[in-house]
Amino acid sequence: MSRNSPGLAVVLLSGGLDSAVALYVAREKGYGVHALSFDYGQRHRKELDCAEMIACKSGSQWHRIRLEFPWKGSSLLDKNQAVPQEFSGGKIPSTYVPGRNIVFLSFAASLAETLGAGTVFIGANEIDYSGYPDCRKDFLQAFQTALNLGTRTGVEARGIRIEAPLIRKTKAGIIRLGMKLGVPFEFTWSCYNGRTRACGTCDSCRFRAAGFARAGIEDPAL
Repeated sequence: MSRNSPGLAVVLLSGGLDSAVALYVAREKGYGVHALSFDYGQRHRKELDCAEMIACKSGSQWHRIRLEFPWKGSSLLDKNQAVPQEFSGGKIPSTYVPGRNIVFLSFAASLAETLGAGTVFIGANEIDYSGYPDCRKDFLQAFQTALNLGTRTGVEARGIRIEAPLIRKTKAGIIRLGMKLGVPFEFTWSCYNGRTRACGTCDSCRFRAAGFARAGIEDPAL
């Protein structure tokens, strides 16, 4: 690591488009990246293979954590619930996993504190998104306060900073940034359904398709 390097960062990497761009933003800033992914019983397990590939392509250390939400509470976890095929229209959709980003950020902060990393990157976005409350800037600011108060590094005034570089970008803007940074979009997976091919109709597929169309770029994953 060079003398001018900002040090280590933990990046939450789902294998999706936004998290892949967030990882490449961290690399562009000069961080040594530890990518953190979760096998939590989601339908779209294909994204884990994509996350591993993206971590490998980017030269990042990859960590996979297995955990369960045994009470389900989401159509991403409960195969008895259908994944909605229409945009939720401002309502929080059934694909919301209760407390997911609280859990994931807690793991990321724990890993960061153990590694001595000063930054956690998350690809959260509150513009072109499904309406999840834990993807909003207000939530991330509140979680930052919790980290400052509830970690040793926070108490010692070194702290772990949460960075959400995509929080106010459109999907098209995220895609253009990713292309500039060399993100291998062909290895990303966005579909909520656990199928071999993307369904093209769930919220995530629709946002992705619209983003590539507005950016004037063909989706390499298709």
